Amino acid sequence: MITVEAARKIILAEIQTMGREKCLLSQSLGRTLAEEIVSPLNHPPWDTSAMDGYAVRKADIGEASPSAPRKLKVIEKIPAGRLPEKKLGRGEVAKIMTGAPLPEGADAIVRVEDTSQEGEEVSIFVVPDDGDFIRYKGEAIRLGDSILKKGIQIRPAEIAMMASVGKSVVSVFQQPRVAILSTGDELADLDEERGPEKILNSNGYGLAAQVSDAGGVPINLGIARDTHADLIEKLKEGLRADMILASGGVSMGDYDFVIEVLKELGAEMKFWKVSMKPGRPLAFGVISRRPVFGLPGNPVSSMVSFEQFVRPAILLASGRNETTRPTMKAVLKEEIRKRPGRRLFLRAVVSSLGDEISVCLAGDQDSAVLMSLVKANAFIILPAEGDLVKSGEQVTVQLLSDIHMVDSEG
Repeated sequence: MITVEAARKIILAEIQTMGREKCLLSQSLGRTLAEEIVSPLNHPPWDTSAMDGYAVRKADIGEASPSAPRKLKVIEKIPAGRLPEKKLGRGEVAKIMTGAPLPEGADAIVRVEDTSQEGEEVSIFVVPDDGDFIRYKGEAIRLGDSILKKGIQIRPAEIAMMASVGKSVVSVFQQPRVAILSTGDELADLDEERGPEKILNSNGYGLAAQVSDAGGVPINLGIARDTHADLIEKLKEGLRADMILASGGVSMGDYDFVIEVLKELGAEMKFWKVSMKPGRPLAFGVISRRPVFGLPGNPVSSMVSFEQFVRPAILLASGRNETTRPTMKAVLKEEIRKRPGRRLFLRAVVSSLGDEISVCLAGDQDSAVLMSLVKANAFIILPAEGDLVKSGEQVTVQLLSDIHMVDSEG
């Protein structure tokens, strides 16, 4: 067996980054940016008001207060979307809306709630500081600024940022197509009739969802029966994809033919078995420059192996800068006894209470029990060494989703 780190290093060394393509900004959510975005403009394009109020010359305000307001003449109203027409002179102000350009001569904004207007005269009740409620030209983005780096995932915030600088078409990396094959005579698909000897094919659907979540395009090859002929036929179909995932058939049973068939198809097998639990019977090879993964058949083992090895491979192929889930330290809230020898990935729930980040097991850790994976938002990662981790110790956790916030009475 090889270590998790060694297996991941071997896999990622075989991954090639996909090509680039153009897509509409409106269709780029979740994709990986394939270009650096440099701003072609200043944002805001002029000095603007950050509040509804009055553009003033601070020198005209004096010692204004609610009991001694300073009265000034309103010479113009400036809505957002219109340029000022007048320059402020002594004793003059312009009524201005949020986002509107400042008139020449203004050096502060007084909020409308700090004023009272009657006719063409406004009473100012406060003394503004220099630059109060002004957003200056280029304050958010300057012409020529690098605003987004290549290799990041495009989220709603990135889309809004690109829209703010007029980027309607964006260069993204192509999404790797990932063929998914479930193997085993015992499997039945969701809508087919089945006898009592059959189990439903959860792996095919779970892995397809994981592929999509990682930014790949899943191609469902269905179920291959435990025969050379069926495995060869289905795996040949997978050669049209950029990666192949086969779940089941990679252990040491009499009908575990996947590795043998992969070799018959010309695969160069790089390793088989990783020192981890769950997920030890993991095989990896390359067919015609296509990475091929033989994942365990147990549902949890398959999904855990995907998280540790396949997901980073898909992200790297997609051009992503970051390929691993974030890790952090958390305080263990229960004792864990284990057998030494393999690294453990335990389904867990990480919670935040005040300044403390804590973690507990999400339930039964058997590799066939999906419910504990449903409840989990993290894995506790325990080293191969040792047989006991005490409650109150700090452990490493790998986050899968948001931390649960616990109230003070939780």
